[in-house]
Amino acid sequence: MSLMSKMLSKSAKLPPAETRLIGKERDLEIIMTDGAVLLADHYYPLDLKNRPTIVTQSVYNNRKMGISNIEILVEQGFQVLVVSSRGTGGSSGVLNPFHQERSDCTDVIQWLKQQSWFNGVLGTHGASYLGYTQWAFAATGDECLKAMSTCLVGANAYDFIYDGGAFNLEIFYAWIGMVDALNKSFFAHLKNSILGTKKRSENLKSLPLESLDVSQTGKEENYWREWLAHPSKEDKYWISANFQKDISKVDVPNHMVTGWYDVMLPSLMKDYDLLCSSGKRPFLTIGPWSHFEGEASFQSLHHSIIWMRAMLLGEKKLLRKNPVQVYVMGANEWREYDSFPPTGIADQTLFLQPGKKLSKNKAPDSQPDTYIYDPSNPTPSVGGAYRMAGSGKSVVDNSELEARNDVLIYETEALINDLEIIGRCEVTLFFSSSVSCPDFFVRVCDVHPNGASYNVCDGILRVAPENKQYQGEEVYKITVELAPTAYRFLKGHKIRLQVSSGSFPRFNRNLGTNDSIGKDTTFVKAKQQIFHDQLLSSCIYLPVMNGALNN
Repeated sequence: MSLMSKMLSKSAKLPPAETRLIGKERDLEIIMTDGAVLLADHYYPLDLKNRPTIVTQSVYNNRKMGISNIEILVEQGFQVLVVSSRGTGGSSGVLNPFHQERSDCTDVIQWLKQQSWFNGVLGTHGASYLGYTQWAFAATGDECLKAMSTCLVGANAYDFIYDGGAFNLEIFYAWIGMVDALNKSFFAHLKNSILGTKKRSENLKSLPLESLDVSQTGKEENYWREWLAHPSKEDKYWISANFQKDISKVDVPNHMVTGWYDVMLPSLMKDYDLLCSSGKRPFLTIGPWSHFEGEASFQSLHHSIIWMRAMLLGEKKLLRKNPVQVYVMGANEWREYDSFPPTGIADQTLFLQPGKKLSKNKAPDSQPDTYIYDPSNPTPSVGGAYRMAGSGKSVVDNSELEARNDVLIYETEALINDLEIIGRCEVTLFFSSSVSCPDFFVRVCDVHPNGASYNVCDGILRVAPENKQYQGEEVYKITVELAPTAYRFLKGHKIRLQVSSGSFPRFNRNLGTNDSIGKDTTFVKAKQQIFHDQLLSSCIYLPVMNGALNN
């Protein structure tokens, strides 16, 4: 056991190791149907025979990096096959992230089944991109796959590259640099991680967006430009990167792990809902983490290994009783449920009011609230689920943001009792805009007695003809879905709703022209009006647990 694997095992609170003796075969060649060759490494316990295999496949795999996680899996009694996706880690072919895995994972399984050391029992493991490729393996329908644990990722690439139709700019701009650096050298990756944050922050202000790849990697990245050229979810371009349509046919036990501030949370929860609606009973763990926090990695590793030992080795004594475990923020406690959202949830509707208020009653006849969104001075990102490693905290005081003229706020009176919400919030807005396809960013905050306003959950919608309903006199209705949450608002606190038209650089700026987001460089200001009266009743739906707002 290396010092690093020993430290990781302790941090992840893993069961005792079964072995310390590890064998390895390096640079195995797996020939794809189209002739490309993927390189893989095979790790195995020298003193344990006929053991199941866990496969990981990723664009991150310079296969000698991250070796400790691999050692841990072998020490836990598994064989491990680590595959470098095409165009990375010495594998041939051209890198086309998310799209290339469907056919390649099929070929990997067929190769694996021909190996004398494979005993016919397969599991998949890993978080983020390694979690995404698990869905590609599952989509093959091969009966050898007996367990999976998709962590910190969803099955449909569009849903996390574009959130509500807005491009997830900050995280994926950083991501293309990370992938490029990882496949150069460890020192390139280290330099990118330590020195890249400030450089990225400046570059993100540049236009056109399609040219940002050169500033990040030193060359044009075709896949980056393709993503920007296809902003519609209905575009056929995204079909090969969407495994959600396969989920109803997947009958592999899955333990899904994510965080309340993970950028992939909404997409993963769609996967969870689809599994449940097709009669499956997946395990689900959601903690108070973002995508890049160390605790998210430790918890993903912990739950994945417990799951693999239960499903592949029959060791089920460490499995918890209930399939769902969530951390309730504010209450600061873990809870187990049979499903998510749990029973006992009822929607509480709060209506936007004049005077920056939220109330259970519809607003009286009143004038709409108005603000100007200026893409040359965009509403900035403050906290939230997008944070790259080293770029800030997920939960912060939003007071300075809320003081801007391009941010509207609405809030309740101070609560006379604690109030818990568990599930998904939705916001209905009646609006008019001087541009045809504006953005609306909405956020729920917890306002403390000292006036600090901390973000709880949020969501964005890029308005398009297919998601707005005409109400007459240039007024439209939209619904914005917020990321799921579990949160207790304490007595004496207030619930606040923000409404704005952006969160930059988390999402790309809506320039107001409705032209190509990759090529556009023209700024058009947008005059936005939010209505709140008896007929045009903008509101928020809160999933309240065992009670109701009684203010």
